Amino acid sequence: MAWLVSKYLITAAVVVIVSEAAKRSDRLGGLIAALPLVTVLALIWLQLEHQSPAKIANHAWYTFWYVVPTLPMFLAFPALLPRLGFWPTLLACVLITVACFGLFALLVRRFGIELLP
Repeated sequence: MAWLVSKYLITAAVVVIVSEAAKRSDRLGGLIAALPLVTVLALIWLQLEHQSPAKIANHAWYTFWYVVPTLPMFLAFPALLPRLGFWPTLLACVLITVACFGLFALLVRRFGIELLP
């Protein structure tokens, strides 16, 4: 139980650090948020929990492919925010990301990469 609580606390600390850094500096907050900190933590947790190297490698592999269709959201958000406000922009960006993911999954399937179960 202590291990699970430690994982939660460390992982939550990453989110707090990003949001606090973003309050002080847009660039620093963006830089820290862009770092694959959650993925690195997940890889560390998998290793410490004695998962197989194949499982850990697959996690990194799929993370790469799942990140690509999220990138348009980061361009759409600043463009939509002044026009729509925060919540509608956030909703629009979620919808954009879902659409991009679906299209991207269909595209990479042609190359033998299965992103959808």
